Amino acid sequence: MYREILKPIVRSPELPQILKELSEYWEQEQARRKEFYDWVTPDMKAEFIDGEVIVHSPVRSRHNVVLQNIVLLVNIFVRKKDLGYIGVEKIMCRFPRNDYEPDMCFFNKTTAATITDEQTIFPIPQLIVEVLSASTENRDRGVKFKDYQAHGVQEYWIVDAYTNTLEQYLLQDGEFELHQKFNKPKQKIASKVITGFEVPIGAFFDAATNLAILKDL
Repeated sequence: MYREILKPIVRSPELPQILKELSEYWEQEQARRKEFYDWVTPDMKAEFIDGEVIVHSPVRSRHNVVLQNIVLLVNIFVRKKDLGYIGVEKIMCRFPRNDYEPDMCFFNKTTAATITDEQTIFPIPQLIVEVLSASTENRDRGVKFKDYQAHGVQEYWIVDAYTNTLEQYLLQDGEFELHQKFNKPKQKIASKVITGFEVPIGAFFDAATNLAILKDL
């Protein structure tokens, strides 16, 4: 894929100048990235994407309720089985170019073992969950989708809190494939990364179902 994009640049007589300009741009962007690290505080939800700082507005109640339902079930399961570490919202994950704060992410036991108590910048997770909002959907389905795919995130859930749907993408041969789109409460999602985790998706969207499943974990 990258070779096709690079062909016209490689064949251009202006290649040396293009490389020089790209190098200068990259250095400037990394300087802005360092400034971002110095500027951002723990009480802010902000990301560094394509050289720009993205500050997120407060979430709507429904978004928060659904995210809490997901985190509650997944986190208890992961802790009970000692499978790794669950990060929520303010976990800044460093990708080669961008820094994201996913709504929820999972680090397997090997990756979790590298995380220290005072750490503020985290490695790439094995699973990421993003709950859509009007202001983030384009990025969740666009740059984040491509970046997560390109850098080895094994599983990606895109959740719509208002239509009660969940799209489960799995990394296959370097590309995300839609494994299944869940839109019925009794449909069960089984994570391929969090071994043994399987629940009806209704538990993510309905409080009573969430509590019932919680008792069985």
